[in-house]
Amino acid sequence: MSNSTAEIRQAFLDFFHSKGHQVVESSSLVPDNDSTLLFTNAGMNQFKDVFLGLDSRSYRRATTSQRCVRAGGKHNDLEKVGYTARHHTFFEMLGNFSFGDYCKYDAIGFAWECLTSKQWFNLPKENLWVTVYATDDETYNIWTKEIGVSTERIIYIGDNKGRAYASDNFWQMGDTGPCGPCSEIFYDQGEHILGSPPGISENDGDRYIEIWNLVFMQFNRQSDGTMLPLPKISVDTGMGLERIASVLQHVNSNYDIDLFKQLIDATAQVTSARNPDSKYLQVIADHIRSCSFLVSDGVMPSNEGRGYVLRRIIRRAIRHGKMLGVDAPFFYKLVAPLIAVMGSVARQLNQQQHMVEQVLRAEEDQFANTLERGLSLLEEELYKMTGDTLDGKTAFRLYDTYGFPLDLTVDVCRERNIRIDQVGFEHAMTAQRKRARALSGFGSDYNNLLLIAETTRFLGYEQLEHHGQVTAICRYGQPVDVIYKDNEAMVVIDATPFYGESGGQVGDIGVLKSSSGLFEVTHTQKYGKMLGHLGTLRYGELKLGTQVAAKVDKIHRMRVSLNHSATHLLHAALRQVLGEHVRQKGSLVNNKVLRFDFSYKDPMRPEQVRLVEDIVNKQIRRNLPIHTDIMALEDARNKGAMALFDAKYETQVRVLRMGDFSIELCGGTHASRTGDIGLFCITSESGTASGIRRIQAVTGEEALALLHRQRDQMHQVAKLVKGNNQTVVDKVRALQAHSRQLEKSLQQLKSQQAAQEIATLGRNVRYISGVKVLVCHLKNADPKMLSIMVKDLKNQLGSAVIVLATEVRGKVSLIAGVTKDLTNRVKASDIVDHLSQQVGGKGGGHPDLASAGGGDTASLPIALKSVDTLLAARL
Repeated sequence: MSNSTAEIRQAFLDFFHSKGHQVVESSSLVPDNDSTLLFTNAGMNQFKDVFLGLDSRSYRRATTSQRCVRAGGKHNDLEKVGYTARHHTFFEMLGNFSFGDYCKYDAIGFAWECLTSKQWFNLPKENLWVTVYATDDETYNIWTKEIGVSTERIIYIGDNKGRAYASDNFWQMGDTGPCGPCSEIFYDQGEHILGSPPGISENDGDRYIEIWNLVFMQFNRQSDGTMLPLPKISVDTGMGLERIASVLQHVNSNYDIDLFKQLIDATAQVTSARNPDSKYLQVIADHIRSCSFLVSDGVMPSNEGRGYVLRRIIRRAIRHGKMLGVDAPFFYKLVAPLIAVMGSVARQLNQQQHMVEQVLRAEEDQFANTLERGLSLLEEELYKMTGDTLDGKTAFRLYDTYGFPLDLTVDVCRERNIRIDQVGFEHAMTAQRKRARALSGFGSDYNNLLLIAETTRFLGYEQLEHHGQVTAICRYGQPVDVIYKDNEAMVVIDATPFYGESGGQVGDIGVLKSSSGLFEVTHTQKYGKMLGHLGTLRYGELKLGTQVAAKVDKIHRMRVSLNHSATHLLHAALRQVLGEHVRQKGSLVNNKVLRFDFSYKDPMRPEQVRLVEDIVNKQIRRNLPIHTDIMALEDARNKGAMALFDAKYETQVRVLRMGDFSIELCGGTHASRTGDIGLFCITSESGTASGIRRIQAVTGEEALALLHRQRDQMHQVAKLVKGNNQTVVDKVRALQAHSRQLEKSLQQLKSQQAAQEIATLGRNVRYISGVKVLVCHLKNADPKMLSIMVKDLKNQLGSAVIVLATEVRGKVSLIAGVTKDLTNRVKASDIVDHLSQQVGGKGGGHPDLASAGGGDTASLPIALKSVDTLLAARL
């Protein structure tokens, strides 16, 4: 066989298909059946429920080439990428699996045949070494007696991680559950490479490469540590495609295989890098794979969770591009070469190429300013420090104040053999979180009520009134027996028609009325399986055990329900207009407005917003029936019901269907027919984060009121421009044209004034350490003209340091300019930082030009005088 990476992948799948295995497509990098995982990080992830007995398949043998990411959570190789020959954030795991079909004998035989047969990988048998778990004599005997591996090349590995069954050669899914011994296969690259056989702790070389791990799921570990035999032993194996490719292509590094060589060549071309062996190119080539496939699988850069990890990888790649001298956006240009290199594996990525490129480009643009400013500040801190450790407070300040990621600080410091005070960083982070909580402004904490073992029956789908019994009362987070007039509290009753806030829908309002008092409910909140009614007792008293009449505010509930139903129509309309990849990312539904967040890379065009609005209103006019069914979660998915991506659902779920237009899982309250909504108007479309858009809209009476306001405003505008509804647009355009002409004339006058001032400013030049220095306080100058004046003064003076300041309407504007020949001695950004602190402001910029603003005009004269002292020390 030929040894290209693509052919190796296909040969592996073909081999196991010939052995009766079902070839299964790679699953998404976002696990859909395991909330404990950040990303898919092993081939067995998509079969976890099968191994646990929670799911079954039509086949008992499977083989895959699974795309994996290890860049966050328990398995995080991010910071090793670029510094070793075999670590990646993205890799493909070749695997074969048996679900109670075959076990050790067949698994070992398959692996040996695949690796050594002339028809397949044809590796020399004498180069293969094997490890087995210390007590797994069965596996040892299969290797020696059945396969014929020399005992000199089989190594027992015992418990080497501090406790029983904690070993490199004993796999376990968790503290309890399926587990069993492993047998690893290593390839000896030869004596010319440094390294010792596996199992030797001081093995630092790459001579022996682990290429395949065979896991035999043999036991079910109990909570007390007892190992019970599983009724059927299963097999889970994994072999890194990139590793076996390096062996079969006779190269010492994964980055030298054909796939990476092509991708590195493309990276070198995009970055104009001259050294093809640069570690920076390897990092970028690795990172474009993980980033592109993650975005393709629906992950968007953000400040939390999976999106935060993606953002870290993108930014690390961009920084390594900067180290190659790349200043312009470049990373997104590697998506097309990646698709070409990955071939059939990148089918989905190919379909989403434009979207992936746009997401990466937007993130590059956003990070450019953060990177430049952060690197400059970090350089200053490293220049000032003594010793070999950067203190944690400084690292945190770069992160918290300037948005400079800690892992980039670690990268820069590692290259200079400087350590980071990680403990100090974490202490600063903890202190910041405490401050944030203290300032959060939350009132009474009712979470203590979770200690009260109460369950509330919710009756609000069928009725808005019900008589119930008070089972708990809480004030200021503590249970009480009675409340009195004007007491704020939370009341729990055994059964209620009040809907508790969840799924983006606000809680109901209304009253709880007893013979002794009236409790006004201003909010209803869910606490586990308990519903709490928050509000104020308006008169009388309310005691535990009291019978109350619970009445929901019907008008409030109706308006909320109409908005919630409109949200479902909006979701379906967005998928029609923007594409099936659109996913809900959050929502808020109250009695006034509805807000819907969704995944989409670009701002919607006005015509797209209009089309979505038209589609929703069309479905409203169709007056579709709205039905709710209770069914099994799997049945709901089979019917095509949309579900929130990260939500957890019970085995029985509520499925909401709106005619033939929309079907979603939803536990909220809704209208009876879409026609009840009346009218739908989008009020805004905006971005909330990279790749996340937000639509706000109103319905019914609020929508009608919006149209009335807009019409009234149109009449007022028409009156102001002396027109009517038919001529108002032309009148406004004429006014705009006139305004632009006036602004142009004014700008010309300001330019003339600036030129006159520049002619006289030269007289104020003086010398400090032989350098021309001009510091001027301009009276009532236009702040917008300062940068033009500095540029002209630079041309006039040739070599100089220039500082200009002015005051307009109680605000200080500062600008500093340094000609290029002097920036190695003094930087404009340093001058601005020095001045801005004295005038109560902040600023920034570049070594040759920087600006700032401030509010302390009284301190400006003294601040400007201090420039001489600063320059005397620097020049």
